[in-house]
Amino acid sequence: MRAALILALLLLNGCDQNMVQQPRYDDFERSPLSANGSAMGAPPEGAVAQDAVARAAQELRPPMSAALVARGRERYDIYCSMCHGVDGRGDGIVPARGFPRPPSYLEPRLVAAPTAHFYNVITHGYGVMYAYADRVSPRDRWAIAAYIRALQTAGGADAR
Repeated sequence: MRAALILALLLLNGCDQNMVQQPRYDDFERSPLSANGSAMGAPPEGAVAQDAVARAAQELRPPMSAALVARGRERYDIYCSMCHGVDGRGDGIVPARGFPRPPSYLEPRLVAAPTAHFYNVITHGYGVMYAYADRVSPRDRWAIAAYIRALQTAGGADAR
């Protein structure tokens, strides 16, 4: 029993590694550990950038059509209208209950914003709005963005 205790104390005593001050190499620094002398290595064959899927989905922007706007209205009513309101003025039921009011889509800065801005906000969130990328497919995000443009036009804004 005593020998086991002494052995445990000896093992624990050897674990005094300071993880904060350990040897490392910064980007673009020379390193004797690699064949080319660089601390950074090339990505392995077939590596994919973290945002490659999002960029590829954004590039698949569907052409504007009545069917796209109709699908956008359906998705907007499900995911967006409770905060942004049915007409996009930011007066939905959620802000009426005390949550922060989102901006109106008729604000000049949002009318001037590219359609991709709305797609990106739906994807990544903005301010107090959380991301909907896991709830709304990329095609439906473009449909919602198209419907937002229709709301802007119907609201009297000169939407792009």
